Amino acid sequence: MKTPLWVPSEEWRKHANLTRFVALVNQKYNLAINAYPELYRWSVEHLADFWATLWEFAEIRASQPYTRVVDDLARFPGAKWFEGARLNFAENLLRYRDDRVAFIFRGETQKSARMTYAELYAAAARLAQSLRGSGVQPGDRVVAYMPNLIETAVAMLAATSIGATWSSCATDIGAAAALERLGQLAPTILFTADGYFYKGKRFDSLANAAAVAQGIPALKQVVVVGYTQERPDISAIPRAAHYRDYISAQANLPPQFEQLPFDHPLYIMFSSGTTGKPKCLVQSAGGILLNQLKDLVLQTDLKRRDTIMYITTCSWMMWNWLLCALAVGATIVLYDGNPLYPAPGAMWKLIQDERITIFGCSASYLSFLKSQGVSPKRGYDLSSLRVISQTGSPLSADGFAYVYREIKSDLHFNSISGGTDLNGTFAAGNLLQPVYAGELQGPSLAMKIKAYDERGAAIVDETGELVCEAPFPSMPIHFWDDPDGEKYRRAYFQFFPNVWRHGDLIRVHGDTGGITFYGRSDGVLKPSGVRIGTAEIYNQLERLPEITDSLAIGQDWQGDQRIILFVKLAPGCSLTEELREEIKKTLRENASPRHVPALIVQAPDIPYTLNLKKVESAVTNIVNGHAVVNREALINPGSLDFYEKILPQLQR
Repeated sequence: MKTPLWVPSEEWRKHANLTRFVALVNQKYNLAINAYPELYRWSVEHLADFWATLWEFAEIRASQPYTRVVDDLARFPGAKWFEGARLNFAENLLRYRDDRVAFIFRGETQKSARMTYAELYAAAARLAQSLRGSGVQPGDRVVAYMPNLIETAVAMLAATSIGATWSSCATDIGAAAALERLGQLAPTILFTADGYFYKGKRFDSLANAAAVAQGIPALKQVVVVGYTQERPDISAIPRAAHYRDYISAQANLPPQFEQLPFDHPLYIMFSSGTTGKPKCLVQSAGGILLNQLKDLVLQTDLKRRDTIMYITTCSWMMWNWLLCALAVGATIVLYDGNPLYPAPGAMWKLIQDERITIFGCSASYLSFLKSQGVSPKRGYDLSSLRVISQTGSPLSADGFAYVYREIKSDLHFNSISGGTDLNGTFAAGNLLQPVYAGELQGPSLAMKIKAYDERGAAIVDETGELVCEAPFPSMPIHFWDDPDGEKYRRAYFQFFPNVWRHGDLIRVHGDTGGITFYGRSDGVLKPSGVRIGTAEIYNQLERLPEITDSLAIGQDWQGDQRIILFVKLAPGCSLTEELREEIKKTLRENASPRHVPALIVQAPDIPYTLNLKKVESAVTNIVNGHAVVNREALINPGSLDFYEKILPQLQR
């Protein structure tokens, strides 16, 4: 019998948004649902009713009502949602226009700013007028190469109020990587900045911005925000103007929100690009709005009185997800910089000072704090904090326990997982059930997910492929530059007919209904044909203080596959024979003999994507003699030099 780490009290349950939603469902459909598993079962068995009820509950603003919720759920992909509806994404996010604070900006250098909902609405309207003056029309692409500033969010709202399609990436990626992403879209407007701060240092990004602008002939205007300097020299950037000069000075502009179909293109998101050129995922305004409000309001319990923050950049989908909190009227904290600067307690001081109630972070962030013995509850007032949301990669059971032991014993730890592909979650938390170590609480509402074995049969209490058996509104409308839809179908539907294969390894627990994630299935290890998720190895190695990071890959070897484990060691530690044996013993006893690597190699660094996800595929390619196709997708591309250098030793 598993012991939960946390059980919601009656007070928690009583005031949860989910409780109000359940009451609405029961009243509308004459039901008697009183538990999350019952609500989930109803949501996937009555998909049209669920999404229609969410539309009502979230008070979606539309100038024309929909004629039907979905045309044909058997068309997967291809189902059409909320036909007939006319709405505007930005109008739904700017429904509040009062003096409550909409944005708090904090940079690691202590630069800060605040903007109320009234000021936000006025700024978005002024910038939209300027964009219209530059000729921007519905369907045009407006892009950003920006830090996580208030101006970045205002630009997104201004662009989408016109019906332009938005795409963004952060200034901490190189010009080549930014151009590879944004250049595909032939945008008409580029927002950028003069630089950014990281670990206390100022980085100039004007040269990179100039290179990106020069590489996009379609650009009509480049708008430069002065962040690290008051008024930077922008003469080297073609067609450039300062943000302060570009934004209209006219006050009290009337609202102008283009009313567009539900499936009008809102965002173009990019895959990580570690296995090839980044895929451009075109996502709909209505689908993103509905799905993200489901995640925020029902799965995260966001309320207007909340102050919410996620450690993210505008390269990652969590930035888009976070900004949808405006539709709830909450206060959003935008942070730019290194979350561990000037000390590991930086974010906890921010939570204390700004009275943050919902804090989002990655598994790698929590794992680092745990490895350093950081105990936030001992140094900071965290009385405001009621939810920690965690995503990005799997967090170990020990990581879950660390949150409740060293951060706060009475909060909702909401581990979530989904993807850029849907700009939302497949699995998440809820305030009606307990939290168990190492398990996401369950599937997200209306996401008909299961674990499949290699034959396509649903399995429980075994590791399998994460699949979704039914359409959902935030599916990509299409891929950019994929006229016949072949890239789209190949990405998700080639393994199991009429079923979305997401590319994650999971286990659905029959006793709790929870879900454990084991990492990407394209990085699955198969020694002697036995499938092993790499997270099963990483979770065990977290217990060893000598190891700060690790990477497990499969090498084709003598007609089979062997596991090679690379370990990054703590300062002052070395890979002695004793440590090798301790690693093997830990894996053998706590996982299985199959998890024990054939080789253990000390590495100076582990490669990560720009979104701080561990990159197994690049090292797997190197070790198996294949080319690494896209170094620009890594935040630390130089880390691969080590693996290429030792390749001859690994092939003996």
